[in-house]
Amino acid sequence: MNKENKTGWFSLIISVCAAAFGVQSRKNLDRDFNQRSILPFILAGVIFTALFIFAVISVVSLVLPES
Repeated sequence: MNKENKTGWFSLIISVCAAAFGVQSRKNLDRDFNQRSILPFILAGVIFTALFIFAVISVVSLVLPES
């Protein structure tokens, strides 16, 4: 795998966030699909989803008054 096909951590995070919100560019999509392993994308997606759910629960618990 050459250097230009390898996705760095920052690019991985940006790709997962863009894909989660549906704004991934075609160039980045092609770059991501040319990777050897899908495992980093799956792990980043699971972590992103868990953090997103935690953030939503936290915001809702702050906004709603306790009974």
